[in-house]
Amino acid sequence: MVRLWAGLLLSAGMIQSGYTQVPMPSPDRVMTGAGLVEGLGSQASGVREFRGVPYANPPLGALRWAAPQALRRWSGVRQARQFGPRCMQQPVFSDMVFRSAGIAEDCLYLNIWTAAKSPAERLPVLVYFYGGGLIAGDSSEPRYDGENLARAGLVVLTVNYRLGVFGFFAHPELTRESHGQGSGNYGLLDQLAALRWVQANIEAFGGDPARVTIAGESAGSISVCAHMVSPLSKGLFARAIGESGSLIGTLRTVSLAASEKNGTLVAAQMGSKSLSELRALRADRLLELAGKAPARSTDVTVDGYFLPALPAQLLKAGVQAHIPLLVGSNTGEGQPGNLLGKAPPTVGGYRAVLKREFPGWDDEVFAHYPAASDGEAVLAAAQDLAGDTFIGYSTWAWLQLATTSGASPTYYYEFARARPAMSASGAAAAAAAAAKTAPDGAELPPRGAVHSGEIEYALGNLPGNGVYAWTDEDRLVSRTMREYFVNFVKSGDPNGAGLVRWPQFRTGMRMRIDIDSRAVPVTVTTRYRFLERYFAARQSAEGTK
Repeated sequence: MVRLWAGLLLSAGMIQSGYTQVPMPSPDRVMTGAGLVEGLGSQASGVREFRGVPYANPPLGALRWAAPQALRRWSGVRQARQFGPRCMQQPVFSDMVFRSAGIAEDCLYLNIWTAAKSPAERLPVLVYFYGGGLIAGDSSEPRYDGENLARAGLVVLTVNYRLGVFGFFAHPELTRESHGQGSGNYGLLDQLAALRWVQANIEAFGGDPARVTIAGESAGSISVCAHMVSPLSKGLFARAIGESGSLIGTLRTVSLAASEKNGTLVAAQMGSKSLSELRALRADRLLELAGKAPARSTDVTVDGYFLPALPAQLLKAGVQAHIPLLVGSNTGEGQPGNLLGKAPPTVGGYRAVLKREFPGWDDEVFAHYPAASDGEAVLAAAQDLAGDTFIGYSTWAWLQLATTSGASPTYYYEFARARPAMSASGAAAAAAAAAKTAPDGAELPPRGAVHSGEIEYALGNLPGNGVYAWTDEDRLVSRTMREYFVNFVKSGDPNGAGLVRWPQFRTGMRMRIDIDSRAVPVTVTTRYRFLERYFAARQSAEGTK
């Protein structure tokens, strides 16, 4: 099976906050459970911004690979005017732009945007988890900026969580020291701590703890799926939005035993004989060694604690959070080249790829993703198959199971707006980047709405991305999608005045979001039912629990 994360997820030192002894709060100061924070104050938009607010103690020393610990109180005023450092990661995705000053293991910070003037306003809250394959990303990225949505009446938070070997490393020694809490899901436990912080503190920022929506894209969407089925997260949020991804299909979880075995292998490949040796390593050295290890620690683990069973099993049993759910994926989640590689876009070349990548299943795959002729027909089929096996099926399966086993409203979208041409500066930067790599044949231009391409549209942040020459049509699509999302966060229903009506998923319809946004029949069910059989058989053959 083609591994698509690296090809598709195109979706600086630690900052020490200063302290002053100013006793009386002012409008840009808020008292949290751990002490007073001072943000940037009311901007011209009327939005107050608080950057780099800690939500847990730094996960350093013995707390490396431990559940996040309760935040210690501070005296005086803690400045919240700069983004906290991003969590340890390699620069693996070229489209990520960071406003944080650097990376550090001390990274458990969140950011808040609010237009509320007092706690009495109790505005609906959006907590957004970034994407990046659980190995990269940061809450400071401009595409996740919360000012635009705060102007629309929400309190918006973005949250840092541990990544890669720091966030998803399981090991038998870690399991033994956890007293029944397993090991491996530290990044998800960070998010859980942030959601608990929200419940305890968001009213002080004018938010309503009873109206919290969690949302995210790609790895962020996978995180939302995990919280929806985790018994530890229940009651911490009232609605959920997933943009491209769940823990079903390609992006599945692994058993604790398998995750421990892999972690032991990773430790050996890094040259460490014990957990104490690994904890003694400098963070940058650990990051370097983990990056060179052939094995990887990036899987979500069925640890018996945060996840008591496979997410699909929990959804089938109906024990997930029964809340309104809105999810969808993009028309170009996968690109033809992700599947075809160097194979020519001919029927023969396509069939040969299917035979190699889907042994024993190739004829049935071709029946569901047919190509009648060379060229465009092959490219279209390969794009559909690459996108579905990567993330399209995964997203649908989550929604399907949640709808079948629950009574809460569910909504499904297909984002179809392709990005416009690059701006002059964006094209120049892309050309310079391409010149640094040896060409491996002509690369086809992106087809459809690529993976992560909806983020700026949904969050109203097109102006923050100068790579593309956004048009009035793009701004209209953004306004439409943003309004659907804002309505859903406020009420659990995306519909509102001036918008095309979005039917619930139970009606067999989904919203196709583009310049002519409209409700259309869900036409992918047959091929997704086939993929359901395929992934179940593959999982059984691999012995994954």
